[in-house]
Amino acid sequence: MDWVLIGALGVLFIAQMYFYIRYMAAPMRKLRRDKKSQIANLQSQIAEGVSVILCAHNESDNLSHYLQALLVQDYPTYEVIVVDDGSEDSTRQVVESYMTHDARVRMTFVPYGARVGSTKKLALTLAAKAAQYDYLLLTDADCVPESTRWISEMMNGFQRPTTSDQRPIDIVLGFSPYFETEGHVNRLVRFDTLFNGLHYLGAALCGHPYMGVGRNLAYRKSLFFESGGFTRLMTNRAGDDDLFINHVATKQNTAVVVSPDSYTWSPAKTTLKSWWQQKRRHLSVSPSYKPETKFRLTLEPLTRGLFYALVLGIVLYQGITNSQFSILNSQLQIALALFVSRWIVQTAIINESARRMGLRRFSMFTILWFDIVLPLVNLWMIMVPKRNKNKW
Repeated sequence: MDWVLIGALGVLFIAQMYFYIRYMAAPMRKLRRDKKSQIANLQSQIAEGVSVILCAHNESDNLSHYLQALLVQDYPTYEVIVVDDGSEDSTRQVVESYMTHDARVRMTFVPYGARVGSTKKLALTLAAKAAQYDYLLLTDADCVPESTRWISEMMNGFQRPTTSDQRPIDIVLGFSPYFETEGHVNRLVRFDTLFNGLHYLGAALCGHPYMGVGRNLAYRKSLFFESGGFTRLMTNRAGDDDLFINHVATKQNTAVVVSPDSYTWSPAKTTLKSWWQQKRRHLSVSPSYKPETKFRLTLEPLTRGLFYALVLGIVLYQGITNSQFSILNSQLQIALALFVSRWIVQTAIINESARRMGLRRFSMFTILWFDIVLPLVNLWMIMVPKRNKNKW
C-alpha cells in the first residue's frame, strides 16, 4: 500500500509538471523569444483602421479618467466607439464633450428597456455594426493602456509570421492585469488574474484557445458576423468575451500578444464581496464551454486537489501504521520531496512570468495558500449558481 500511494502521487506530480511547464510557462517562453527577435520593438506592419469599442453603464467617472488614454495612441487610423448602455449618470455628457474635440470619438446606445438576456452583448453588437473598420479592439471603460503603443502591439498579433497561404489571424488575445494596492484582497485578485492569464494565454499558444478577456481582446468584424455574433449566447448574462471566444477560436485563427506594452490596466475589486460577485459571474458561463474545454479545465484542478490530498493521506497513513513515526521514513521523504519540488517549480514559473511581464511577484507561502483556496472557491461557485438579475 505504501508504494501504491507513492506511485499514484508520482503520476499526479508528472501531470502537474506537464501543466506548468507546457502551458503556464508558454507566455514566458514567448516573451523570451520576442525579446531575442526584437518583435516587441517593431512597428505594426498592418496599417488598416481599428475600431476600439468600450461599453459604458454609469461610467462617467471612469471615462473622465481613462478615455483620454485611448486618444493618444501611436497608431495612424482608428476610432473609439462608446456604447451607452442605459446609463443614469453623466456618461453621455462626458462622451459628447470628447466628441466635440475629437472626431475619432463616436457614440451609440442601447435602446431603453431592451428586453434581452444581456444588454452588454447587445451593446457590443450595435458597436460592431457601427464600426467603420474590420478590426475590432475591445476594452472596458475603467481600463487604461500600458503605453501609447497598445493598439500597435495588439495589431501586431494579426501579422502571420509564416507563409501567406495560411488562413489569416482572426482573433488576438491580450492580457489585462489589475492595479496593485495594499491588502489581501488585492493580492488575491492579482494572483487569480495572473494565474488565469498564464493559463488561457498558454493554452492558446499551445494550440488550445478557449477564452479571452473583454478588457483586452481583438477580433475581426467579419468573423463576428459570419459566426453569428452573440446569437447563440444571448441566454447567458455573461460570456460576451470568454464564451464567444470559446465558440469561435481555433488553433489556426488565434494569436497571442504578451508584450508589456500591449496590456490594459484596471482597478481591482476592493472587497471580498465584490470580487466574489465578479468571480461568480465569470464562472457562470463555464457550463456552456465546449466539452473538450471543460475536460481540460477540470483536469488540472482535479490532479492538483488529488495531489494535495494524497500528500496529506500519506502523512496520515504513515503516522497511523507506523508506531515510531519518523521523517526519515522513505515513503514519507518521497512524498514530501515531490510536494516541495512541485511548489518550487510552480513558484519559479509564476514569479519569473510575473517578472518578465512587469508585475509584482508573490511569496512562496502566498502562492501555496491561494493555490489551495482558489480551486475550492471555484468549485463552490460552480456548484451553487449565482442568483442575480444584473444584466451586466
